[in-house]
Amino acid sequence: MWDYIRRIVCLSLLLALFPFCLSAEKNSRPIPDKPQVDSLILQKIFQFSPFYARIVDEYKADLYLKGRIKVHKSNRLIRYVPSMFRLEKGINDYILESFSEMHYVAPDVYNRKIKAISTTFPRTKGQIVDLTDFLNMNIYSSSIMTDKLLSPLDQKSSRYYHYLLDTVADVRGCRQYKILIIPKFEGTQLVNGYIWVDGVDWTIRETYMEGKYDVITFKLHTLMGEEGDEMFLPVRLNLNVDFKFMGNHLEMDAGAWVGYKSVSFNIDGKRRKSTKKHSHDLTEFYRLTCDTTQLITDKEKFRSFRPFPLTEEEDSLYQDWAIRKTNKTKQKAVKKEKKSAEFWGQVGDVLISSYDVNISGIGSVRCSPLINPVMLSYSHSKGISYKQKFKYNRLFSNGKLLKITPQIGYNFTHKELYLKGDVSFLYWPEKQGSFDVDAGNGNRIYSSVVLDKLKSIPDSTFKFANMNLDYFKDIYLNVFHTLEPVNGLQIKAGVSVHWRYLMDNNRNELMSIIDKYERMQIRSEYNSFAPRIRIEWTPGMYYYMNGRRKMNVKSKMPTFILDYERGLKGVFGSTDAHERWEFDVQQKIKLNQIRTLAYRVGGGLFTRMDNVYFVDFVNFRRSNIPEDWNDEIGGTFQLLDGRWYNSSSQYWRGNLTYESPFILLRPLNRWLGMIQHERLYGGILFMPHLNPYIELGYGIGTHVFDAGVFISGISGKYDTFGFKFTFELFND
Repeated sequence: MWDYIRRIVCLSLLLALFPFCLSAEKNSRPIPDKPQVDSLILQKIFQFSPFYARIVDEYKADLYLKGRIKVHKSNRLIRYVPSMFRLEKGINDYILESFSEMHYVAPDVYNRKIKAISTTFPRTKGQIVDLTDFLNMNIYSSSIMTDKLLSPLDQKSSRYYHYLLDTVADVRGCRQYKILIIPKFEGTQLVNGYIWVDGVDWTIRETYMEGKYDVITFKLHTLMGEEGDEMFLPVRLNLNVDFKFMGNHLEMDAGAWVGYKSVSFNIDGKRRKSTKKHSHDLTEFYRLTCDTTQLITDKEKFRSFRPFPLTEEEDSLYQDWAIRKTNKTKQKAVKKEKKSAEFWGQVGDVLISSYDVNISGIGSVRCSPLINPVMLSYSHSKGISYKQKFKYNRLFSNGKLLKITPQIGYNFTHKELYLKGDVSFLYWPEKQGSFDVDAGNGNRIYSSVVLDKLKSIPDSTFKFANMNLDYFKDIYLNVFHTLEPVNGLQIKAGVSVHWRYLMDNNRNELMSIIDKYERMQIRSEYNSFAPRIRIEWTPGMYYYMNGRRKMNVKSKMPTFILDYERGLKGVFGSTDAHERWEFDVQQKIKLNQIRTLAYRVGGGLFTRMDNVYFVDFVNFRRSNIPEDWNDEIGGTFQLLDGRWYNSSSQYWRGNLTYESPFILLRPLNRWLGMIQHERLYGGILFMPHLNPYIELGYGIGTHVFDAGVFISGISGKYDTFGFKFTFELFND
């Protein structure tokens, strides 16, 4: 049965992505006529790689990086790419240099502090690709590039690769093997290339890897140290990156030279013990990546950081840049004569470009472009939604932080406009103490008293589709104080206020429905005032101190949440009283290689229901402003009608998500190489009239979009089938 289902899914996706199949088939990689590597050699490599992956305990090094960037083709859409360098019109060749101090501490804690930058770009800020993915790479690890790629040196991943023997050489009296690595099928998690392996200690001496991830194609050549402390570490890296996006084509050739100042080893392969009193404090391993107040940008001063001088061609790029800089005032004068063109150019920038403005002493403002596919999403239960988010941040010298985040969303299917504003002032950075205010208009809601009357209708006639219960609009205001008294324990206390008022155009319809069963008096407005406390506890939380600010990093333990609210009648015009309890446990577990398992279990109930009240849970609700895929799809029910969320005074739920690069589509990855990961979803919900509600789903993720198909059932019977789709391009 399982094989039959998998074949149907594969056939459906193959037909849907038929154009990609044709293009990928033309680019299928031939296998060279070389002999297979002896199994004893592979066994030695797989045996020693896990040990060598942990052998380096700590190192400190200097890193010099030089990159040449060539613009083959560009258009205005290049400014849409987040973090991209700003290009000059008519200039197609650039150079970028940086000098950094690197500090590594096992396991996988990399700290790179940039000391100096020299470039011909108009601004020093920007990048074509995040080079840290390539620089912070342990070639012996089971996954590489920040857990994006499956390493061919890992025994469990070896089933995805062919290993062919290319050359056997005698180097200084020792035999070395050049092994070709060829993926068995196309996939963004796999690499193609070769490795040179020492036949005595089975260390890697040289690697070459080609691959494609997101919108880049990369080629990485790495040379390891010859002897001594450096033999387990890279000393030279050459990287070629080819970036193609919507008619834009940029190419970068970069070289990195690493000079190690100190290296310490961990022979038993165990993680070092921290010297701090609190073992979860990683401050000694984390530092500010770039201190702009001390950053050296003077091109003459940068000469002292180069391990060798520039070539004549590279030096000419700096000379051309100096000429352009001196002519800058002339260029401004020319632009003034083209005010109309400049105006419409600015309008175009607003539509397709992200803005990130940092003004010294005032703060930074960031907003997304108005025409942004990432802000669109579609699901079966919500339809098409759009959102726009603005961010204002101001970091004070004493570590205090002010954040203002207004959002706007619109649902095209239900024709609803949503507004939301969040303000947070971090006044006690060491304890994450903050005052938080958020306000907006929530989902349209109905009175549970009305719902109770409707529930008296037999199940055979109780259909949400036949009723319009969205009779009340909701305006909310939450005011909280947040504090982390001990590591991992966050306490939020404050008040939650709601103003709910009846939509005038639906009042007559509402009264006619109620008259059918039992006429009762319904108010046109309901207000609530509820003190509320939320406790979140994550045991074993790792953190570091960035100045005075405590920055939580991660934990291997689950997060436990308790949320309690007590509505007080008569306070500030409050018309109802209620008592709400909610419990939640959630965790994301990293399995071997690049697989993850996430779960969420929780429940909630109203233990007091005086007068007319509204069922409005915090951990179980439909988000009216669309969130990105990772925030929304794993712990929610995609097909559940939004009105069910307010239909019961209690609920009990569980969600499970499994993510892996190869689940169902492994037989088709020869054609569907664009798929980066697959996901399996499962969810179960218990509440009146839904005993139980079960939802199962399957999804794929690419660098452009994520999509999923879902099927649901109620009380063991089929309910509905639907889709979820979000744009994920450059969505971080």
